[in-house]
Amino acid sequence: MTETEIIRVLETALLCADQPMPIAELRKLFAAEDFSSDDLNRYLAVLQASWDEKGLELVGLASGWRFQSRPEMQRYLARLNPEKPPKYSRAVLETLAIIAWRQPVTRGDIEDIRGVTVSSQIVRTLEDRGWIETLGHRDAPGRPALLGTTRQFLDDLGLKALDELPELESHEAVVALAGLGLEETSGSAAAAGSMAESDASTDGLEQEDGIPADGIPDESEARTGEEPEGDPVLAMTEHEGGDALPSDQQIKTEYPNEND
Repeated sequence: MTETEIIRVLETALLCADQPMPIAELRKLFAAEDFSSDDLNRYLAVLQASWDEKGLELVGLASGWRFQSRPEMQRYLARLNPEKPPKYSRAVLETLAIIAWRQPVTRGDIEDIRGVTVSSQIVRTLEDRGWIETLGHRDAPGRPALLGTTRQFLDDLGLKALDELPELESHEAVVALAGLGLEETSGSAAAAGSMAESDASTDGLEQEDGIPADGIPDESEARTGEEPEGDPVLAMTEHEGGDALPSDQQIKTEYPNEND
């Protein structure tokens, strides 16, 4: 096969796929050619460059390669689908942000940072969206589950690995979470800046109020102390001045690279 034919086959398969395709899956297209991962990555790079001036782009994600619309096209495409995505509360967004930037964490760790108990419905909502999963269990009384993000979470953010997450205190972190369609951008900014002052005492931890059956808590949740103002993922950095989280908080979660 010529290079042009190989690239045409890759392009067709990727445009027709309904989910990202890992290198192992793409290799099946050329069973008789015995291509290496490096060969396919080189052809994919050529294909990627050929779409530079178009409305679609070829991107490598945590679970494989896919074509997707460029960000600047979204405002036009949204006119074809006026339905708004599910809108979740600040409590859901804060919980997701803590898990994403501090993983692996237990529910107890999240409660220490936020200052309120974590509703099982909030965790279940994030699990149902495919954004978080149990990575293991901490060697502590009760062996609490360690929560972390999934490949789906990275795919939805357009990322290949966790180390591509923007810095916690950056505006890009707010934009990234807003891009998940959790809330309007202004709501995401609020949820991305004041996770709660974790050095405050967690005695008398209060239960969140107003959690309906659909798992979308309202904004009347009870908190210890005053409601923090500002941006809630940014103030998560304030936790550094409080009690240190257990050492396994520093574990870096990595997924096998299926794009190699």
